[in-house]
Amino acid sequence: MQIEIVFGLVVLIVSVILHEVAHGYVADMLGDPTARLMGRLTLNPLPHIDPIGSIILPLFLGLTGSPILIGYAKPVPYNPDNLPGRYDETLVAFAGPGTNICIALIFGLTIRFGAVAMSAPMLSAFAAIVYINMLLALFNLIPIPPFDGSKVLSGILPSGLSQTYAMFRSNFERIGLLPGMLLILIIFYALSPFFTAALSWLFSLLTGVAV
Repeated sequence: MQIEIVFGLVVLIVSVILHEVAHGYVADMLGDPTARLMGRLTLNPLPHIDPIGSIILPLFLGLTGSPILIGYAKPVPYNPDNLPGRYDETLVAFAGPGTNICIALIFGLTIRFGAVAMSAPMLSAFAAIVYINMLLALFNLIPIPPFDGSKVLSGILPSGLSQTYAMFRSNFERIGLLPGMLLILIIFYALSPFFTAALSWLFSLLTGVAV
């Protein structure tokens, strides 16, 4: 097994765990202790790892040469009844991809301003961290349930449009888990050229290095 696939898998697992912990941490700050009481505000990977989303799916994508490496962890639970603020649920939803954006910014700017002092292996490792976290942020901001982007969009739309979009979310969620996942996979592969192009552009913009 190539070392790049192993490293990419490790980066992906760590990144999705930080993503989920951020959801729970922000919810806890806003008054919902659900994730904390269930022991999910921890960096211990065991409570977060989903066998399919955290290991099998990304490993399959890596071994089959997919241009995009994606995965997910067990969603951190929260109780919307404990989030009375107008934008509380939106903030909780954005916390996950927002964390991935912050990670990408930190390592990306390190490449931009410190690449000349970095060894080739370190530069490659930092580049993988930037790319994977940008992908996670972009992918999770797709405005389709169950992605975070659906809750973010619902929260920032004007009230009339928000209600219409909430109906779409509700109807989409009614189709069931398996059909929904199949539809998401179809969307994923259909949009993969867009994701690849967008990620290459964002990566170059952030790091100053062409993909």
